[in-house]
Amino acid sequence: MEYEVIKLKEKIVAGVESRTNNASPDMNMVIGGLWRDFYEKGIHESIPNKSNKKALGIYTDYARDESGDYTIVVACEVEKEESNENVVFRRIPAGSYAKFVVQGDMVQAVADFWQKLWKMDLPRAYTCDFEEYQDESMDNATIHMYIALK
Repeated sequence: MEYEVIKLKEKIVAGVESRTNNASPDMNMVIGGLWRDFYEKGIHESIPNKSNKKALGIYTDYARDESGDYTIVVACEVEKEESNENVVFRRIPAGSYAKFVVQGDMVQAVADFWQKLWKMDLPRAYTCDFEEYQDESMDNATIHMYIALK
């Protein structure tokens, strides 16, 4: 898989979160439930000070690597934190990231990406990785995947 190494500034995000791991039998339900809540319960619309409307899937607080527990956050970038009892605020740390561009069926393309990434010899930091959805197309989505590097 091709990627480019880029430097990112810190980002503040607001959204909903849960803890899971890739071996958990309910992992897909946990992640899917966060996405449903984010949109169907109006959480996305209730977040003030959005930098843009792009949705983010963020993986952080890794216990060790992709085989351990991690926190998943479904969020959007905000300009500043503003009190909102419906969301948590997190920071995507500044640093070097491998940026991949994925296209295709939203669910399948993302699942395929992660399967391929886990087989790559990439110097991952396991601090914070995230998906940035460029559009809302389910059939032909464009997703930017950012993987934190050491």
